[in-house]
Amino acid sequence: MKGLSSFEHVLEERIDQATALELLEKADLAVLGYLADQVRRRFHPDNVVTFVIDRNVNYTNVCVAGCKFCAFQRKPSSPEGYVLDTEEILKKVQELVDWGGTTLLMQGGLNPNLPLKFYTDLLREIKKHFPMVQIHSFSAPEIVYLAKIEGLTIEEVIKALKDAGLDSIPGGGAEILSQEVRSFLSPGKCTVEQWEEVHRTAHKLGLTSTATMMFGHIEKPEHIVEHLERVRRIQDETGGFTAFIPWTFKKGNTMLDHIEEASSVYYLKVLALSRIYLDNFKNIQSSHVTQTMQVGIVGLHFGANDLGSVMMEENVISSTNYKVSIPKVEDMVSAIRSAGFVPAQRDTYYNIIRVF
Repeated sequence: MKGLSSFEHVLEERIDQATALELLEKADLAVLGYLADQVRRRFHPDNVVTFVIDRNVNYTNVCVAGCKFCAFQRKPSSPEGYVLDTEEILKKVQELVDWGGTTLLMQGGLNPNLPLKFYTDLLREIKKHFPMVQIHSFSAPEIVYLAKIEGLTIEEVIKALKDAGLDSIPGGGAEILSQEVRSFLSPGKCTVEQWEEVHRTAHKLGLTSTATMMFGHIEKPEHIVEHLERVRRIQDETGGFTAFIPWTFKKGNTMLDHIEEASSVYYLKVLALSRIYLDNFKNIQSSHVTQTMQVGIVGLHFGANDLGSVMMEENVISSTNYKVSIPKVEDMVSAIRSAGFVPAQRDTYYNIIRVF
């Protein structure tokens, strides 16, 4: 492993893919953490760590994508398949508002029985009843699939969703942005180029989005670096990403259960590399959902300035064997303080709502 003296130059200049790969494969864990922490301090000298109060509503589990890592999906013919009706979703949003939440994250499967009108009608109803709620919903695979079944362009679909009330697009469905990995992992989902097109188009139309990465399965270190390069390039050109959010694959009821999950040490290395490489992203999120809160707050010393969300609901990762622990607001505040940071609640756009 290489020490700090071998990598101090990364604090002075934008690093290339070769340097990133060397950092991931050869740098000492403590060195990566130190470098990432220095970069974080540049972006956030006030030592504030943010979180959002949101609700993750999975409106359908019916999906034709067949991703090998997913335990949530059900085939269209499955008796376990469901679609939430509008009234049930509105009830969930009311509970979110009553709880002090600001962000609604709706994601679902690629359901061939749901036309674009289902989505636009739903968005209008939510905005009519809850105009203050920020709708951060529908990932790139969902949008690409809608364009396919409706015979529309990606831009036409995003415009229709935006006109109906969509505020922001989550980065889900990225997994690893390398077609080599994607062709095996999720062959029924949108391509790397289509994922990019959704986010570029959203940014062009005035919507923000997040970028994500789900790793710790079949990818190699060079695929992680390729992913980081792709999202950095998009951000250079559009500036539309609000944050980058890496998390790890969790097994249980998936087609990849034979794979050994990534260690917390590897997670922290990838998190730190993300902070160092993505020099045009203001916000990097640490994942307490897949890593536990104990590791999540360690991630705040490895480049992250955000601890994700206090979620009212989580169904996808919970479909595996992994036990998801959802913190309350006071738990999140206490955890951030215990790590030596100032806790603050934010909204979808990373605007501070209140400091604790």
